[in-house]
Amino acid sequence: MNKHNYLSVGIDVGSAFSFMSIVDPHERVILKPFKIIHNNPDSLARAVLAIKKAEESNSMKSRTFLESTGIYHFPLFCHLKESGFEVFVINPLITHSIKNMGIRKVKNDKLDSIGIAKLGLKPDLKTSLMPTELVLELRSLTRNYYDLMDERASHVTAIKTALHTVFPQYLDIFSDILGTTSKMILRQYPTPEKILRGHKKTMIEKISTASRKGLTKASERYEKLIHAATCAQSFGCKVDSVYFNIQLKLDLIDCLDASISKTTERIKLLLKENATHTFVHQIHLLDTIPGVGLLTAVSIMCELGDFSAFRSPKQLFAYFGMDPNVNESGKFKANEVHMSKRGSRIARRAIFAVALACIRTKRNGEALNPYLYEYYNKKKESKPKMVALGAIMHKVTNIIFAVLRNNSAFELRSPEQHRISYRHQPMLMAA
Repeated sequence: MNKHNYLSVGIDVGSAFSFMSIVDPHERVILKPFKIIHNNPDSLARAVLAIKKAEESNSMKSRTFLESTGIYHFPLFCHLKESGFEVFVINPLITHSIKNMGIRKVKNDKLDSIGIAKLGLKPDLKTSLMPTELVLELRSLTRNYYDLMDERASHVTAIKTALHTVFPQYLDIFSDILGTTSKMILRQYPTPEKILRGHKKTMIEKISTASRKGLTKASERYEKLIHAATCAQSFGCKVDSVYFNIQLKLDLIDCLDASISKTTERIKLLLKENATHTFVHQIHLLDTIPGVGLLTAVSIMCELGDFSAFRSPKQLFAYFGMDPNVNESGKFKANEVHMSKRGSRIARRAIFAVALACIRTKRNGEALNPYLYEYYNKKKESKPKMVALGAIMHKVTNIIFAVLRNNSAFELRSPEQHRISYRHQPMLMAA
């Protein structure tokens, strides 16, 4: 951006109000910190009028810069954009680096707004792209999906903890306590006493129906339940309120499952309604990568936003917070280097899940991605497992970048094939 042809408007954004300042191309303050109250239409109108007056008085256009604050900057961004101004979002890591550069420890919103305005004049300033409406819609849904899944997982853990107290033997029978058969038992025969009092033939038929297996397998499961319930009579606390709490947790899980189902249906509906959109096309491209499901692809793309902003896989590593957190000073070098984890938590979570899938094998023993599977096993010979898994996450990110850059579906290639194809590709110039 040219440093000498626009006014820079800096806004330090808060939850209920923000402070706005304007500086000219020579970093002279032409509007002292001005308080904007978000829920006051008159205050918002005065802010818009102040920017327009500054433009008229100085005969030049303005550019407005807001610090990204999670959710609070979105309404103000949209309001200023709709008012006809050029608006940009700055990563808080950048604004924090220029705050408090003086000797005195001074920090307040008024001074911060002036600092942001001056920062907006820097010719090499990197700003974030505002996601499109479709991206915002899908991002809201995917983040809510993960919140619901986390809440569900916490309730499952609570049920296991409760069973460890009152019926520990039950956990040896069912690997998935929320499987169809286990849920049926927990609902209809929730205590060891009710299992022992249950009608044998009826219980076996119910187990057979729930598990969709024959009566022989159901009879074996029934005998295990009877044995576990008998053992629980002598080893296990008899606390009725714990069983009551388990039923409440099951009710909550049923409600969460319904919400999760509605969320996924809404995501699929949005994808269907916007089938011709480039963003949706990119989601389907990621879906072709082994280990990447549709929801994972949506999550990764929503956290990316606009892929055109990335020029290399290293930029993706940093954006996802997968770049190394280097700690060196003089002759000192840290023995352990961890991920910075400064970027998108949801994206890291999705890529971690893909990496786990890539190092697993199918029932027939075949690896989902044989080359990554081989690379992981070789890596963990000299490195801890989590370090090796981190390397797989980087490989997965490389694959994601290549698929989106080439705008083509995933093709499984050996490292040798990659090297050959890379030599024949034209060099990509960084912007």
